Amino acid sequence: MLAQLSSPKFLRAALPAASFTVLLAAIFYVQPRAMSYFGMNLMLQYTVPIALATIAQMFIITVNDLDLSIGAFVGLTACIGATLLADTPLLGTLALAACVAAYAGLGALIHWRNLPSIVVTLGMSFVWLGIAVLILPTPGGTAPGWVKALMGLKVPYVPFPIIAAIVIGLVVHVALMRSSYGAVLRGVGGNPKAVGRAGWSLLKAKMTMYAAAGFFGVLSGLSLIGLTSAADAHIADRYTLYAIAGVILGGGEFTGGRVSPVGAVIGALTLALTGSFLTFLRISPDWQIGAQGGILIIVLALRALINRREA
Repeated sequence: MLAQLSSPKFLRAALPAASFTVLLAAIFYVQPRAMSYFGMNLMLQYTVPIALATIAQMFIITVNDLDLSIGAFVGLTACIGATLLADTPLLGTLALAACVAAYAGLGALIHWRNLPSIVVTLGMSFVWLGIAVLILPTPGGTAPGWVKALMGLKVPYVPFPIIAAIVIGLVVHVALMRSSYGAVLRGVGGNPKAVGRAGWSLLKAKMTMYAAAGFFGVLSGLSLIGLTSAADAHIADRYTLYAIAGVILGGGEFTGGRVSPVGAVIGALTLALTGSFLTFLRISPDWQIGAQGGILIIVLALRALINRREA
């Protein structure tokens, strides 16, 4: 039993939860009043949109790609949600469906032409941002009532963001890690030649993963305006970095299709708590991004030590 608990595989899997626990304990030590229903709900209120954007990025990383446009895309879907979806639900729904289809097409283009995903998605980030500005030139709009009601849901004993994060992690874990087709999709990142020889279409698999990323990006944008009640083209600019950091904090790797949906959600929770922790320490917002990067480096260093032990 002790040998299993000290094995590199177990330590690597437990590192995201351990990082979250240590950070949470530090917050409670610095600010004991945070140890309450209201305090936890306040600290984690933006966890849901960050977690959804992180899962979207995770789908892309699973197939060995990297999406530098997810933040701009979330901003676009937020603008659509606060304008078209609120005023004309049918038109708004069609526009959001078109966004998901566009993401699937993006995956097809990258696969067909063997283009570097970093370059393509970086270019698309300007496209998403430009469309968002055309839809909503200045901050405004209003979130649909049902979105605000869902994001403002009050659940007894446990804050809604925690329950939502658990549900998101478990649903994606079952779909991607426990299903037969999920194994095929992960195989595209791990060993695409073997997947192709087995008769599976690499094009369809990549389009599926990009469509899933687009779908979760839409959910992220809608959940975000459910919290802010309005939208802005730049509302989610930081989400690109948050999403990448969340996947890596959660144990994901850039190659090999090695990801963890539950770990990615824990990584998103950790990032949300990091902002609160740095605020409690009275660190200027201008320095908080750097401090979050430092925490990410520490976690990656610990993982490198574990991997070296395994080697």
